[in-house]
Amino acid sequence: MSESYSDLRGILEYAPILRVRRNHGLEHATLHVLAERHPGRPLAGHSDLGGFWIIGDLSVEELASAIQEARARLESGEVKLAVHPNCGTNFATSGILAGLAAAAAMFGVGKRARDNLDRLPMAILVATLALIVSQPLGMQLQEHVTTSGVLGMLRVVEIIPRTQGKVKAHRVVTEG
Repeated sequence: MSESYSDLRGILEYAPILRVRRNHGLEHATLHVLAERHPGRPLAGHSDLGGFWIIGDLSVEELASAIQEARARLESGEVKLAVHPNCGTNFATSGILAGLAAAAAMFGVGKRARDNLDRLPMAILVATLALIVSQPLGMQLQEHVTTSGVLGMLRVVEIIPRTQGKVKAHRVVTEG
């Protein structure tokens, strides 16, 4: 194992980071379960050190049941539930790679507007290729870096419903 990979593993296993990764994994698994139960219902999530948010029109009971099923499925080996196609990791990976590709394509272009326009098709092409590459890369980053499907001692201690105007959300507080 290379030293840099070992260093990354050490950082990812650092207790606060591992806790966020586990919260993120449980959040994603919960969103998968909720999507199975309520196809088409708009839902979103956000994780942090203290737990996660589920944003959407749900009752506390619906959410608690989905969390319980998500946890059971993760613990029975469905660790891929911790990875979600609409995760911010995917969006950030796509944005970063496409932006860098387009910037690289425009590097060294002359000062005239015509020079920029001549290079624009190349910038579009490399940005599109970067978006294609970023899809599987974002999922891999989730699986190995930003989430964990192994919850360890993580447990939900409280679900707090919140409403801000028309937006309904639940704060899921975790520990462990």
